[in-house]
Amino acid sequence: MQQEKRSIGVVLVEALLGLLARLPLGFHLGFGRFLSWLMRDVIHYRRDVVMTNLSRSFPEKKYGELKELMKECYRHFGDIVAEAIWFGGCRNARGRKRLNESGIVDILNPEVFNEVYDNSTNVMVLSSHAGNWELLGGWFSYNHNKEVPLKSCPEEIGVVYRRLKSKLWDRVIEDNRCNSLKDTDFDGYLESLEVFRFAIAHRRQKFIYIFPTDQYPYHIASKHNVGKFLNQETLAMTGGAALANKFGMSVNYLRWKVTGRGRYSVEFVPICSNAADYTPERIMEMYYAELEKDIKDQPWNYLWTHKRWK
Repeated sequence: MQQEKRSIGVVLVEALLGLLARLPLGFHLGFGRFLSWLMRDVIHYRRDVVMTNLSRSFPEKKYGELKELMKECYRHFGDIVAEAIWFGGCRNARGRKRLNESGIVDILNPEVFNEVYDNSTNVMVLSSHAGNWELLGGWFSYNHNKEVPLKSCPEEIGVVYRRLKSKLWDRVIEDNRCNSLKDTDFDGYLESLEVFRFAIAHRRQKFIYIFPTDQYPYHIASKHNVGKFLNQETLAMTGGAALANKFGMSVNYLRWKVTGRGRYSVEFVPICSNAADYTPERIMEMYYAELEKDIKDQPWNYLWTHKRWK
């Protein structure tokens, strides 16, 4: 997508982040521990939101267990920020080599994705705020050295995002997420309000839409009650599922697991081969069923600081 010229503020922030990003991943993970302590115990960044979310999602847990779980959540959050800064230094082909050598993301079943890719007109990948969503802008480049490489290429990938209110941070984060693909034909960082128009324009081209979709619905978004998700009545956005339904896409859930500090596994979980056969609401119900299983398996591996239930 066409970008505006970077402001002086953006240039300065990105220059600072670029210097930090040169440091090894181990340094950044150490910084992540400091950052998690700062947010949890000094700034108290959304501690009330985290504890409320956890206590309502896991009513069987005692206060001491919830408090320990909260600490783990902040540790994970600190790692996410630290990894994102490091990731910003993985620029172009040299950066992709750095990514591959780091092993930060391991795709467990590329053959499943390849089968879906071969048998789909377009592919919808529904992601979440588990794992590290900040790596989505370039994560298809992680698999180049595997025995079973993904069949997709950068010009076939679209990552959907929501524009931030701050123009400075919106541009900084966009550049940071896409640095590893700067020298490719990747042009698919798609603002959520523009994605439907983009899909119409590219309807004759095989395309992969990566769609984070577990937030509380935006005020202009279509809403659907998926029933109980983590013991709470939950409203869901149906935009990604509706897009898949409209164009008969296959729909897949993206499972993120933490396998160690600075280590993630990603797995494709097919939901349906043709979304036209299901309502968007039913697709979202199946998506949330998968996400709930993953959160119960690794309850700290989720963004508990966002106000998911309002």
